[in-house]
Amino acid sequence: RAMDAAGLTLKLLLVGDSAVGKSSLLLRFTDGAFEPRLKPTIGVDFKVKKMVVDGHAVQLAIWDTAGQERFRTLTPSYYRGAQGVVLVYDVTRKDTFAGLESWLNELEMYTTKSNTVKMLVGNKTDKPDREVERREGLQFARKRSLLFIETSAKTQDGVQHAFEELVIKILQTPGLWDKSAEKQGVQLMESSAQQDKSLCGAYCPLS
Repeated sequence: RAMDAAGLTLKLLLVGDSAVGKSSLLLRFTDGAFEPRLKPTIGVDFKVKKMVVDGHAVQLAIWDTAGQERFRTLTPSYYRGAQGVVLVYDVTRKDTFAGLESWLNELEMYTTKSNTVKMLVGNKTDKPDREVERREGLQFARKRSLLFIETSAKTQDGVQHAFEELVIKILQTPGLWDKSAEKQGVQLMESSAQQDKSLCGAYCPLS
């Protein structure tokens, strides 16, 4: 009894160090534009994009964070309920690759769904002065079960593909979007979740 994915809104997050191109990726994907001098994101930015993936019309609510608040307290509510997370680093800056570990720890701590789909994106492949090889990214992703792709927000290389891959993977994980499989933490769903005890999959309340 799989709920149809049509009319589904998925919450996606973009995380990563400052100036790795999160906002540029988002702008390229949602508006098809590239701004060489985008100002740093203050707090959180948010865009909505509709797309059809594997015959499913889905709406993506994509949250873009300020990376420079490395020692910030990004509230758990930002992560709550996210079905997909895109971890971005800059292939020309080794330090942004090294910073991924702490972002993953934060995700571990705050994401409410254990099977949230995570994708590692190496951005700025159009630049010549690469410091992180593709295979390093791939190894890191494999070790931590992340999807992996390299992109250039500037040339738009890989950008559409990245989001499509992520959404396909989410759609293949019904527990992420099928309401009967969700914790009854969503108050509105509480009554139906009670009736759906037999269907609550990996997210049964422990009562």
